[in-house]
Amino acid sequence: MSTTLPTVLPDVLPPVPDAAARTYLVKTLGCQMNVHDSEHMAGMLEQAGYVAAGPAEVAAEDADVIVINTCAVRENAADKLYGNLGRLASIKRARPGMQIAVGGCLAQKDRTGIVERAPWVDVVFGTHNLDVLPVLLERARHNAAAQVEIEESLKVFPSTLPTRRESVYAGWVSISVGCNNTCTFCIVPHLRGKERDRRPGEILAEVEALVAQGAIEVTLLGQNVNSYGVEFGDRGAFAKLLRAVGAIDGLERVRFTSPHPAAFTDDVIAAMAETPTVMPQLHMPLQSGSDRMLRAMRRSYRSEKFLGILDRVRAAMPDAAITTDIIVGFPGETEEDFAETLRVVEASRFSSAFTFQYSPRPGTPAFDLPDQLPKSVVQERFLRLTALQDRVSQEENQRQVGRTVQVLVAETEGRKDGATHRVTGRAADNRLVHLALPQGAAEVPRPGDLVTVDVTHAAPYHLVADSGLTGGTYVVRRTASGDAWDRRRSGQDEHSHGAAGDSCGTGAAAGPVVLGLPTIGLRG
Repeated sequence: MSTTLPTVLPDVLPPVPDAAARTYLVKTLGCQMNVHDSEHMAGMLEQAGYVAAGPAEVAAEDADVIVINTCAVRENAADKLYGNLGRLASIKRARPGMQIAVGGCLAQKDRTGIVERAPWVDVVFGTHNLDVLPVLLERARHNAAAQVEIEESLKVFPSTLPTRRESVYAGWVSISVGCNNTCTFCIVPHLRGKERDRRPGEILAEVEALVAQGAIEVTLLGQNVNSYGVEFGDRGAFAKLLRAVGAIDGLERVRFTSPHPAAFTDDVIAAMAETPTVMPQLHMPLQSGSDRMLRAMRRSYRSEKFLGILDRVRAAMPDAAITTDIIVGFPGETEEDFAETLRVVEASRFSSAFTFQYSPRPGTPAFDLPDQLPKSVVQERFLRLTALQDRVSQEENQRQVGRTVQVLVAETEGRKDGATHRVTGRAADNRLVHLALPQGAAEVPRPGDLVTVDVTHAAPYHLVADSGLTGGTYVVRRTASGDAWDRRRSGQDEHSHGAAGDSCGTGAAAGPVVLGLPTIGLRG
């Protein structure tokens, strides 16, 4: 069932005429699934005739249409939404005809409450009906009234929608949507619905289309990627999919997120270890090291099973980097429970961890649990946990010093690269690497190129590779991705595509904008 305000317009509208082309900006709060959804929103707007706002317009939030794609996992995500909306209210008053749309998980949850709280919002749409965005914008303009449409179940699989990719060298590929788990802290199943799996052939076709456009890295996305195949009766489907995707010609890096420890099987470890293009990196959400807390969270594994998975992964891939999600201060957590979390974190040797203070979310079973902890207790434990993980991360990164790594150069990962004259990218194990360019280097890497360097310095959450300055290893390999980046920058190529790989975007202007929220865990 949907919640829709009256309209007199049809459900299918023609593209906006070129003479009336309007600019748009999509801003993203939340996880990689939201980032990929934003790429679909941008693709649909461009297919309807809208034009992406340029970098200067993005910085000034100066666009005819601004879409905010929301998260609902944590309380501060809602704060960020309404903070953004409050700021945009004054911009809209000074810009006649401007429209504001809100989509994503918080829109699915709050529905008409968003317009009630922020009446200057024009459109609200949910996680199950991304495809209606252009229609709702046109209805809102025609009717001069806010349009709210929330579907209760998925109507159009998002991956069949037009897409405007943020990157030409790395892409997200959704293999499933929704979640069948019942974790007491998580509202995602309520907002995204039951798990729906894509057919393998559709996934492979999308990856092949990405590679044909210049991508050399893909990340397979799902709320629980390793449960892929349950819907069509093949519990070994995810391992098979990893091998099949990894065998696609021209693809050099395959990643995935997020798996669930309860369903993580040895065939997946074997597929990772035996497929050279599957990277030695794993994001494995722990959430708590206390078995008592894991039961309260309805996490169907225990700490020793979790540690056993890590042992088997490292036996097969000794250099694998493992990251995680951890919640501090879940209702009823005692000092003894927290000590168990510290024990497991110490033993796990995570390269990094996304640590969260428990955030009560209405609509989740945990919201009504007794023994909610005082903020001061949660904060103190959080600081102890982050101090421990900072030490472990530093120690693990220090072990990388002297190693030779291959870095896929990124476009915007390093905030200080301009000052340090370094470029930034990701090693095979997904560690962030800042690398120096030799003075007068004949080969200057482009985003999407691969650079082989030696690690010279370690910090808790990045590596520095200045070997090129001292006559050490510095080898640039130009790639099809770098060529695609050159074409996009010059406006000669398009980096959007529809379900069959058809282009639908200009490729020259800025795409979706990701705001400052954690983007690793999909609450797996």
